[in-house]
Amino acid sequence: MRKSLIILSSLFLTITMQAQDRSQPKPGPAPTINIKKPVSFVLPNGLKVLVVEDHKLPRVSFNLSIDNAPYAEGDKKGLDELTGSLIGNGSKTISKDAFNEEVDFLGADINFSTNGAFSSGLSKYSKRILELMADGALNPNFTQEEFDKEKEKLIEGLKTQEKSVPAVAGRVENVLVYGKNNPAGEYLTEQTINNVSLSDVKTNYSTYFVPEKAYLVVIGDVKFKETKKLVEKLFGSWVKAKAPQITYNTPSNVQYTQINFVDMPNAVQSEISLVNTVNLKLSDPDFFPVIVANQVLGGDFNSYLNMNLREAHGWTYGARSNVGSSKYMASKFKANSQVRNAVTDSAVVEFLKEIKRIRTEKVSEQTLNDVKAGYVGRFVMQVEKPQTVARYALNIETEGLPADFYENYIKNIQAVTADDVTRVMNKYVLEDNLRIIVTGKGSEVIPGLERLKIPMFYFDKFGNPTEKPAMKKPTPVGVTVKTVMDNYIKAIGGDKAVAAVKTIFLTGSSEIEGAPAPLSYVVKKDVKGKTLSKLELVGMMELSKQVIGDTSGYTSSQGQKKDLTPEEFAEKKPLATTFEELALAKKADVVVDGIESINGVDAYAIKNGKTTIYYDVKTGLKLLSSTTSERNGQKMTSTITFNDYKDVKGIKVPHNIIMSQGREIDIKISDVKINEGVTDADFQ
Repeated sequence: MRKSLIILSSLFLTITMQAQDRSQPKPGPAPTINIKKPVSFVLPNGLKVLVVEDHKLPRVSFNLSIDNAPYAEGDKKGLDELTGSLIGNGSKTISKDAFNEEVDFLGADINFSTNGAFSSGLSKYSKRILELMADGALNPNFTQEEFDKEKEKLIEGLKTQEKSVPAVAGRVENVLVYGKNNPAGEYLTEQTINNVSLSDVKTNYSTYFVPEKAYLVVIGDVKFKETKKLVEKLFGSWVKAKAPQITYNTPSNVQYTQINFVDMPNAVQSEISLVNTVNLKLSDPDFFPVIVANQVLGGDFNSYLNMNLREAHGWTYGARSNVGSSKYMASKFKANSQVRNAVTDSAVVEFLKEIKRIRTEKVSEQTLNDVKAGYVGRFVMQVEKPQTVARYALNIETEGLPADFYENYIKNIQAVTADDVTRVMNKYVLEDNLRIIVTGKGSEVIPGLERLKIPMFYFDKFGNPTEKPAMKKPTPVGVTVKTVMDNYIKAIGGDKAVAAVKTIFLTGSSEIEGAPAPLSYVVKKDVKGKTLSKLELVGMMELSKQVIGDTSGYTSSQGQKKDLTPEEFAEKKPLATTFEELALAKKADVVVDGIESINGVDAYAIKNGKTTIYYDVKTGLKLLSSTTSERNGQKMTSTITFNDYKDVKGIKVPHNIIMSQGREIDIKISDVKINEGVTDADFQ
């Protein structure tokens, strides 16, 4: 299983970086940008329609966007998300299943949210596609049955996120930067979701899904007159109304640079973000200097941050930065990365070094020209896409931009000077007022961070101030490896139930962002001392497989088989059984290494060589397994988290397994077979 994590990490690295590793465009003559201008009209209800005829391809897209200001949901956070998930589930005139079947039949793509809707497809079906989109958006059929389903899905997803280091890091970051009462600082809880009723959804829809600040952008193989007639027919009955426009106080930056630490004992790496708020709009004169300066600092693969943390030090798969813009509220400057626990403090030092560098040292002309060329190249590629043209047309309307904003985009990029870069980095990146938010394993990370002599404050997983986390508690008198293992066996069903288990067969799957197919997970165990574990991309290839048989074992990766050495087999064989705890209780070199906090729960740390396994002090259940290995001279840590124990034939089995080594793989167990489905042939 450890090898599987390494293989998957390599796969994700390839997927993530293959585009970035391509050679960057070199400076050359500025291309001429000709963006087709829309022809527009406005309906009496306020909906503004922009039509761009483009007959190159027989396709069309419709983008309905409602430009409402963000608003806080308070103790009903989740209301907007639930509303969006229910819009488009059929309509008052067509059932959900019939709606989806027709969309599939047309080969169309239709999506809905509380901010509007988007659809695309072949132009010969454009009339029906727009009819379906309009019907779904303007005549939603909010039912209690669908509401309950969406609420359950939202709560289930929330439970999974609670042990996700990136999810917790993102939540705390927004709370600390914006505050809990700001739309950008609010977060979901099970309580806030349960506070939402179907009546609330209906009220929310009628309040905010209104045409007063709505725009419909139509691009593709259509004719203006026909489109205008159809839009007037479908959207003319949309009742005229104006959504509330609520303003919020601009959040304050910290008085001095400080570290805000969040303890996540299951973290195998630290999430680091350096953040301050900014006030920047697309229409501001500083917009173009800022985006160029950010590319130099952390926007490009060859940026200061990435070349330092990834290329020079090899601490991360990528380091990046971004400066946001918004006409409604403060945005963020953010530089961030994920690094190994052991180098967290060093990474913070290098982040600050590169921020100081871009604020004090003039960027070279060569670097500046390369960054501009790369940015211009990507801009030119994007401008060929209909979705991009739609977004640009919408931005001109909603952001108060001049009509030739995008025609002059390249000219404005190329006009940015090295002095501009220094000026805007000093204005928008506040070296002396940064929040350095670190989410990681406190016992391994805090001592190094303390040596930096930067003021440090501690927060829990919801952004509340807390005390410095206790690193480790001593093992109570009378607690031994055997007592911990005995408690585990009792917790999952007891000696008699465990003794009756001769084989276990688990199957599960995971949806992996960026991967070309879902991940399949299979584990088979035999009480006679044999195991099999396998990961594969469904329908494509086997990623990894490990087999421990009677007298030998092997691993395979993408078809390449490798026999275990006698030493490797001897190490793995003792734990090759239905429940490794039965073997751990008898191993002489296993020790109880104190009590540590795992996701806020006290757990006994059972140390077995390079692996430490954590068992809940109260329930006895296994929570986490952490293994440290060495790869290319660097120590790597991988973890497996065990959640959602369910009873199967009298045995509690985890139905959610999260594997992590640089990236989390969230596996849902779909089937558990006990004493069936396993044969000796599986271990050949």
